[in-house]
Amino acid sequence: MTNTYGDWLKSQREARGLTQQELADIALMTRSHIAHIEAGRRTPSRDDARRLDKALGTGDVLTSFLPEDDVATVAEYFEAARLLEQQATMIREFGLTFVPGILQTEAYARASLRTAFPPRSDEECDRLVVTRLNRSKVLDNPVSPVVWALLDEAVLRRPIGGSDAMAAQILHVVRLAEDGRVRVHVMPFGLGPHTLMQSMLTLMWFEDQPPIAYSEGLSLGKVHDSPAVVERLRGAYDLAMADAQPMKESIALMRATAEGYRKHA
Repeated sequence: MTNTYGDWLKSQREARGLTQQELADIALMTRSHIAHIEAGRRTPSRDDARRLDKALGTGDVLTSFLPEDDVATVAEYFEAARLLEQQATMIREFGLTFVPGILQTEAYARASLRTAFPPRSDEECDRLVVTRLNRSKVLDNPVSPVVWALLDEAVLRRPIGGSDAMAAQILHVVRLAEDGRVRVHVMPFGLGPHTLMQSMLTLMWFEDQPPIAYSEGLSLGKVHDSPAVVERLRGAYDLAMADAQPMKESIALMRATAEGYRKHA
């Protein structure tokens, strides 16, 4: 997102002699949300833009000119979740089939994106790989967001991108865990059925808004912001986490699995 939109919002606010807090109060938003939009760090929802237009008396300008990328860099249904991911203070991931996006290596990301149907062009894959790797930059901050990753054992056992790519991917997650940047737990096959078997799940917490959940299946994803739904999904995650292997045992399993891939490379 370019900052033209945020700069224009700021100029309209200041022209009316409003502080960020005063505009937030009128538009029923938080001051930090206004600050993020003005700085270009956050794209407002359409409802946010309508409230800002009404508060500032700008007609439908902010609603009509919401920033959009000329070329899609993620699936349309994931865009809202991607923006929220960059703002979260805590992220809890469950990987059912794939390693969660913010933990993926380049080779693994490229191989997973190649599974799409209809097939993607090389140019589209290149663009999507860059976006996925940029998502992982949230881990550059050594403290925030706090990240927990719960992986179904199927994530480790299904070779994506070949043996070398899988070994490197698994060891990448192991290094993040051993460095203390993420916590990782494996849901072993031997457990049998569990509460998160239907889809992948991401839970996110923020400084200035309620927690949300994101679930995804085959070419379909949804952001859940209903407190009742988020609490139910959080409960399912917590129950599954309670049945998962402790981190020490999970890392040992991941190292052994990576070694197995290396022997067959």
